[in-house]
Amino acid sequence: MRRLQMVVIGAASCVCVLTVTPRPAYALFSDAAVVAAIKLLQAFTGSALDTMTKNLTTSIDSNLSSLTNPNSVASLLTKGFTQVANYAKAQVGAQSQLMDAQDAAMAGFLRRQQETGIRDEHMMNPEFCAGLDAQQSTVAASKAARSAVYAIATVSDPRGEAGQGTPSYYGKSQGTDANMSLHLKRYCSSDDVAQGLCSSVSRLPNADQRAASLFGADTLSANGAVDAANDYATTLIQPVAPAALRGEQLSSLRGREAATRRRSYNSRMSLARWVTGYVTSLGVPSVTLTRDQKAEMTAEGLTPLDKASWLQAMALEVNRRVSSVSWNASLQAMPPASVMREVATEMAQANYLALQNYRLGLYLATMGAARVAQGEEVAFKDGLTPMPSPTINP
Repeated sequence: MRRLQMVVIGAASCVCVLTVTPRPAYALFSDAAVVAAIKLLQAFTGSALDTMTKNLTTSIDSNLSSLTNPNSVASLLTKGFTQVANYAKAQVGAQSQLMDAQDAAMAGFLRRQQETGIRDEHMMNPEFCAGLDAQQSTVAASKAARSAVYAIATVSDPRGEAGQGTPSYYGKSQGTDANMSLHLKRYCSSDDVAQGLCSSVSRLPNADQRAASLFGADTLSANGAVDAANDYATTLIQPVAPAALRGEQLSSLRGREAATRRRSYNSRMSLARWVTGYVTSLGVPSVTLTRDQKAEMTAEGLTPLDKASWLQAMALEVNRRVSSVSWNASLQAMPPASVMREVATEMAQANYLALQNYRLGLYLATMGAARVAQGEEVAFKDGLTPMPSPTINP
């Protein structure tokens, strides 16, 4: 660079000299010298420009793209991109951890929800437990009722047959007197008192002739109500049994025919008394009510009982599913499995009632068949023309 300045100053001095002192062209230098100087100047200028360009290029490369220069743009961008990549990788890792944690939390929630559903599906509902207790009471009462109907039949059948030790065994008048004495002893009415037949009105006047004694309450109280229902059935079916056949009444030919008809009569009376005894037995108090059953009786406006009958237990169980507020509220909150169990319980209860109706239908059908047979027997007897008895000489 310094050499270039000296050449320029020298050239300027030549020009100044030429200007101050005009001389003929090419008087000082020859053409070859001028051309050589120009070439030299061009060579020097080009070399300087190349050097300057190279220096600038090197400087630019160092400042822009050199990775060895920590302050170059490339180094700064590389560091920045590296940092951004690190941030991105860290973000991906964090997102993965968040997703894993979220999946784990959701899996735990779904598992707990499934366990809750399983628990609700297999847990007994309190209403189901109450219904099961009531159904067990119903079955126990049914067994007690069957024992009661056998006990009633054990007493009523010998009476209707006028067996030994019964009033009619000695005659129809004795049976009538026994029936009247029982009425005055247990069911004396104001009319009976007015006629002087008894001294005071009984606690259950005329109960032996009133249907309320048999159908007035689902549970017949033990202090006389069961006897009143049974006595009403006796008054309804066979208030006085015919006198028994004895001695020659049985041994003769006509006596044997009379005995056959008496046995037919006894069988029809036994059937009728069995049906009324069956109805009476359904009201005999036999089972202890549960707390829920007593609460249902209170809700229905009835006086809670310590012991109840089959009919009472069955009625409470049916009414509880119809009018009980607590049962209907529990039904609204029950899971599907509990609702299905309630439906299955009610279907079983319907089948149970259908069986009881079927049994009663058998009784009624048998009574209908007996009435048909009795009617046909009377019609056949009335249609026969009596034949004269032949006279046989010994």
